[in-house]
Amino acid sequence: MEEISAVELKLALETGAKMLLLDVREEEEHEDFNIGGILVPLDELATGMNRLPANQTVVVYCKRGIRSAIAIQRMQSRQFPGKLLNLKGGLEAWKKMLKDQQQAT
Repeated sequence: MEEISAVELKLALETGAKMLLLDVREEEEHEDFNIGGILVPLDELATGMNRLPANQTVVVYCKRGIRSAIAIQRMQSRQFPGKLLNLKGGLEAWKKMLKDQQQAT
């Protein structure tokens, strides 16, 4: 499974990379904090997968990277044709990266 770090993702998004962010957490979690993209909870992935473009890289994220890894495995087993990347460490890694960057300035 391919992964992307929080730093790599932030840089890619800042430089205009064509990526779709897919949050596989629950709606309440998404409303509390998210980094954009679309929400398709893990339990709804089988039916929600058809909303995803096959011609774009999809970065799948969750809180720690566990549910997103499961989502990628499920999508691959259903022959999803697009490129899938797991946000390594999930949103916890994203928040840590932001905190580290703020402390460095």
